Amino acid sequence: MAGALHILKLCVGADTVEDLIDWQATRRAQGSDGLPVHVTRMWPKRAAELLDGGSLYWVIRGEIRARQRLVRLDERIGADGIRRCALVLDPEIHRTRAAARRPFQGWRYLPADEAPADLPRARAGDDTLPPELDAALAELGLR
Repeated sequence: MAGALHILKLCVGADTVEDLIDWQATRRAQGSDGLPVHVTRMWPKRAAELLDGGSLYWVIRGEIRARQRLVRLDERIGADGIRRCALVLDPEIHRTRAAARRPFQGWRYLPADEAPADLPRARAGDDTLPPELDAALAELGLR
């Protein structure tokens, strides 16, 4: 994904990647085409760059832990009449190397050179490690 522009977003209400997977399996988290969506207030000004290979990177419990490829951006008009942006996502969730992030509101752009690498599929359960052990392994260069 070299050169791609991504979005960074807090995954509120999830403690693990499994929580995110479970949420996105619900009908409430899906658009009319069955793809997962995340609705946000602000429309990205750099939409074309995001849709040229970009992903949404999820921050779970203070660390980037997963990403999903951005499929498209759909307009949503809320019951209050306000225009919002529905980030339509590929249903496949890729786990990433943990990367610490401070809390923030809304979303942020994430340049490709700052995005953590995907974990090999064989390490799919890595985020079930206790955070202290995971951090210690990272400090030692063992993950």
